[in-house]
Amino acid sequence: MSQTAATDVRQLTINTIRFLAVDMVEEAQSGHPGAPMGQAAMAYLLWSKHLRHNPANPGWANRDRFVLSCGHASALIYSLLHLSGYDLSLEELRAFRQWGSKTPGHPEYRHTAGVETTTGPLGQGISNAVGMAIAERLLASTFNRDDFSVIDHRVWAIASDGDLMEGVASEACSMAGHLRLGTLNVLYDDNRISIDGPTDLSFSENVGQRFEAYGWHVQTVDDGNDLEALDAAMEIAKSETRRPSMIVVRTHIGYGSPNKQDSSAAHGSPLGADEVTATKRALDWPLEPRFHVPDEAREAFADCRESGARAEAAWLEQMTGYATSHPEAAAEFERRSKGELRAGWEQSLPDFAPDSGPMATRSASGKVLNAICAAVPELAGGSADLTGSTNTWLDGEEVFSATGAGRNFYFGVREHAMGAAMNGMALSGMLRPYGATFLIFSDYMRPSIRLAALMGLPVIYVFTHDSIFLGEDGPTHQPISQLLSLRSIPGLTVLRPADANETAQAWRAALENRKGPTALSLTRQKLPVLAETAEHGPAGVGRGAYVLSEPTGDLQMILIATGSEVALALGAQTELAERGVAARVVSMPSWELFDAQDASYRESVLPSAIDRRLAIEAATPLGWERYVGPRGAIHGIDGFGASAPLKALEENYGYTVPRVVEKALALLG
Repeated sequence: MSQTAATDVRQLTINTIRFLAVDMVEEAQSGHPGAPMGQAAMAYLLWSKHLRHNPANPGWANRDRFVLSCGHASALIYSLLHLSGYDLSLEELRAFRQWGSKTPGHPEYRHTAGVETTTGPLGQGISNAVGMAIAERLLASTFNRDDFSVIDHRVWAIASDGDLMEGVASEACSMAGHLRLGTLNVLYDDNRISIDGPTDLSFSENVGQRFEAYGWHVQTVDDGNDLEALDAAMEIAKSETRRPSMIVVRTHIGYGSPNKQDSSAAHGSPLGADEVTATKRALDWPLEPRFHVPDEAREAFADCRESGARAEAAWLEQMTGYATSHPEAAAEFERRSKGELRAGWEQSLPDFAPDSGPMATRSASGKVLNAICAAVPELAGGSADLTGSTNTWLDGEEVFSATGAGRNFYFGVREHAMGAAMNGMALSGMLRPYGATFLIFSDYMRPSIRLAALMGLPVIYVFTHDSIFLGEDGPTHQPISQLLSLRSIPGLTVLRPADANETAQAWRAALENRKGPTALSLTRQKLPVLAETAEHGPAGVGRGAYVLSEPTGDLQMILIATGSEVALALGAQTELAERGVAARVVSMPSWELFDAQDASYRESVLPSAIDRRLAIEAATPLGWERYVGPRGAIHGIDGFGASAPLKALEENYGYTVPRVVEKALALLG
């Protein structure tokens, strides 16, 4: 093929990508055509030449990862997936944004083959990509040998102006530069347009210089349609192994549209029938049929399909030799790839004796982590500058840094980036990341938590200092609404253990949960190790709620409590018994796990015949109505807490045995 003919085919293929996107949005009368039109050239070049992937096997472990951080440009990735041979038919493109289609408004992980992460909330995708690059280095360090490089892939992302305005992206990219993540490559779509209009209405910084200050390698391509310049820049980015790379690509939103190019009118709305016609004429594209795909455009991706298949075949051959030379490592690789835990890992969980003395559940969590870390080597994580306070350090393990790839992480004061990076790490399918901060600061990372739940990622959040009883730091640090806020996220499991033994079982529940994220809510203050949890907790915590203590005599009422308030409920039970009132104590560490039990089990714990129920939790009372019913009551907090010593807070907020007994007796009239 002559150079002129090859150039013609490339331009034909790029325009195919553009007009598939235009037609998808026009058919749906909804979506974002402008970004795909401007990004088409660099996306074509990346997917057809530089991205190592196998459309026949989207889950190949050593594939390069591609993240469309600006998820509103989803029509771009659907065009690429279709043309390069993934399981995404032209009919699915015609059903863009429609009920039941594989082409939703923003790309969704697990929903569409070839989509590596759910994007749309700006800044999340590029931050996930940072976590993916972290995972690549950590897994390479774990599994590669001098004679075998079984993990050596790259992470590519396309990010927009909006992505780089978001704070989470700044946090994550600062961290990426500090960690010198050389396998991370970002194409920055510098089209200078946002929904409100030109980006200079609100955004005038030099992005390239900002990323250079972060420690990134930065290049600029002045024309986003210059394939030779783009190709050269991508080659240089691949050769840069000591720093993450950014290529600033000057593009034109709505490229080719005579009246809407370089305007916000091309951003988030269909071009309109007249403008579609004008644009197709301007770029010499047939007006009919819609969703036109020339044979040459499909053929343009043949090389990437063939090279991807060859690359995976060579890797599989390498893995055969790897299994012979390093059988234990190969078996571990296979186990992790399946998402399975080591057989018998739970035997490493510690037991805590009631006479061992009071212990904060954050401290118990740290002991559990270190007890199980050898048996669960896929665990890796750290905290947002609170390692000593959250007890998340793995003794004997190295630090993940610019020069090392250990399992301990210093995420810095970057809660949101920590959450988003953990998502990227979990997307490897071979790591169980955990991240810690105070419960109050879960608010800073809520969007990442929500996306972890949406994607069903088994990440673990360690939230300590979980109530007003952290004391003198006061209402700025005392969580009230955060438990309910987390419980309201579909797919997130929240556990608030009562003592050290429930904490151990909470970790077990978290690690055995492969369907979504888990949040552990842990105390700063010391709690007694309860004899009752040692007896009943191992079987009960995993079911969300269980009968911790039964009274003598005919049951009259039920005290339901979580976390630090469980010991208080036991104290109240004793005093109520002295007054002739038989009260059952139910420990309910997890609403979600309890709600998942069958009706007969739920009835055995909370029998409907006993309608005098008191829920006790040092947090907002909202939500407990479902468990106490119309004749029950809730002992919670409506307010923001106060700065004072623990005992003063207990007295003033009524978290004492006499006050709980008073509320319980009031229920009985």
